[in-house]
Amino acid sequence: MINRVRELRGELGWSQADLAEHLDVSRQTVNAIETGKYDPSLPLAFRIARLFGLSIESIFTPGE
Repeated sequence: MINRVRELRGELGWSQADLAEHLDVSRQTVNAIETGKYDPSLPLAFRIARLFGLSIESIFTPGE
């Protein structure tokens, strides 16, 4: 899965730790999502989308 989490986090000037705190996950989880090593669960994807005020589809897209 391809995602825009790093880009969106950067636009807010947040560190991975900042985003992790807002999502109630570890910084390692944020890093794994950003690098494509981990696909978030549906509830976590919804939390990410809500936090950025976007739809899930505008953040996450299927990989090739």
